Amino acid sequence: MSTHRIHEAKHTVFFITFTCFKWLPLIDLSNSYAAFSKWFEYLKSREAFVLGYVIMPNHFHALLFLDEKCDKNLNQLVANGKRFLAYDIVKGLEVGEHQKILNFLSNSVANKESLKGKKHQVFVSSFDAKECFNRKMVETKLDYIHHNPVSGKWHLCEDWIDYPYSSAGFYESNQLNPWITHYMDVI
Repeated sequence: MSTHRIHEAKHTVFFITFTCFKWLPLIDLSNSYAAFSKWFEYLKSREAFVLGYVIMPNHFHALLFLDEKCDKNLNQLVANGKRFLAYDIVKGLEVGEHQKILNFLSNSVANKESLKGKKHQVFVSSFDAKECFNRKMVETKLDYIHHNPVSGKWHLCEDWIDYPYSSAGFYESNQLNPWITHYMDVI
């Protein structure tokens, strides 16, 4: 994953990925899938739009479009989202009584971060972002995102279109999804 690169571009589509610490299935264990809708709402309020996404048990992929009116850069938007999501994940782990994992996440916080008040290392500190330069690249990334639940080791559903934590149903079955902006509306 790329680290410490500031992504300032606006009127741009980015393919982003961030992962849970040590690839642990923290999103699933905490049942934090619904928490992403709060972040999606925040993004929309900042003029950053979700064009597609998949929430996996231990990582997240999305296509985000930052409008010229967006008052934050991509790094700030992702950092805020990861922070909001981390709080929800920790809360879910506490409710699920996953004390061993909570202790591990707590003990994994770097001293520097601990001094700033960080209590749990929920996500890898960096994230990956690739700018999508044309429609074909957007469509390729969207296809990758949507097939992720049934690719490789993943067998999270029978048909990728039916995976509930993805924008696949919006694009393939015209399911309503208030958080998605169709990529053709911004390209």
